[in-house]
Amino acid sequence: MIRLAWPDLGEEELAAIAEVLETGQLTMGPKVAEFEEGLAAACEVEDAVVVSSGTAALHLAVLALGIGAGDEVIVPAYTFPATANVVALVGAKPVLVDVDPATMNVRPDAVAAAVTDRTRAVLVVHLFGRPARWEELEAAVPEQLALLEDAAGALGARRGGRACGGLGRLGCLSFHPRKIVTTGEGGAVATNDSEVAASIRTMRHHGWSSEDMPAPGLNYRLSDVLCALGIPQLRRLEPMLEERERLAAAYAERLPGGVRVPSADDGDRHGWQAYVVQLDRRDEALQALREAGIEAQIGTYALHHLAAYRDHGPFPGADEVYEQALALPFHNRLTESDVDRVSEFLTVHVSE
Repeated sequence: MIRLAWPDLGEEELAAIAEVLETGQLTMGPKVAEFEEGLAAACEVEDAVVVSSGTAALHLAVLALGIGAGDEVIVPAYTFPATANVVALVGAKPVLVDVDPATMNVRPDAVAAAVTDRTRAVLVVHLFGRPARWEELEAAVPEQLALLEDAAGALGARRGGRACGGLGRLGCLSFHPRKIVTTGEGGAVATNDSEVAASIRTMRHHGWSSEDMPAPGLNYRLSDVLCALGIPQLRRLEPMLEERERLAAAYAERLPGGVRVPSADDGDRHGWQAYVVQLDRRDEALQALREAGIEAQIGTYALHHLAAYRDHGPFPGADEVYEQALALPFHNRLTESDVDRVSEFLTVHVSE
């Protein structure tokens, strides 16, 4: 079996967790602040606030901006559902817009066309780690609208020399096991807005502020145990990303012409959260790979194909990538022979 994903964990992580267990302080301790400091540096922002998941990060980001009933937030039609769900769950309307099939990221012109007098924000996804065309998005919307980053898969990615997660007013990260840095479950909000950071810190801890609770909040804390798991990986972010870049280049060299391989714009650095190709007869390839003992998965979801968002659309770009996108095995335990096996299998499939 060739696994789809495998976290980059080892003795250093075990030792870090053991250190926390020995202190007896499993949450609300010093490892939270240490992890946050490292994340802020990685995203090149003043503050990072860790929370219990990437979805929690998105939820708190939307709440912190006061978005609610009667408001609209623009969201890509091709993304993991959490991006739209957090908007709906605060009572606002997710306004889906189409993506560019070549990049799988949101089209700036589609964003511009979707802006109304009720639009409060745009949730921009750097899908699978490919940086979105940020300056085009900034030019596409009025200055008063908040540009938020769903940078769940883009820790380490850069747009024109700037760190993803630090491009917008708020950047939301995920530490799910398929991400380059994982805490099992976890997330963070990165920002240069100190007031928003303080608000998110309060909301993640039931709404407590000093000795009072001025408004109700949530329990979205991330424990010291899980922060300790993430800290050693964060220190290795650069070499881990370099290894993924090597694997991506190996796939691109070996895969046949009928498989469209991912890339980033010139001058950008891809975050390589996943290696997602596009090809015809994707479902046939997916089934055949699995039968051959090679784990694979669809890229992600075209939201208007899900019951919750079925009345939105049509979105031909999202339809195209939803039908063609295929996530291949991609992690630092892959060997050259693994990459050869996957590539040779797809070469046979494409030629049939």
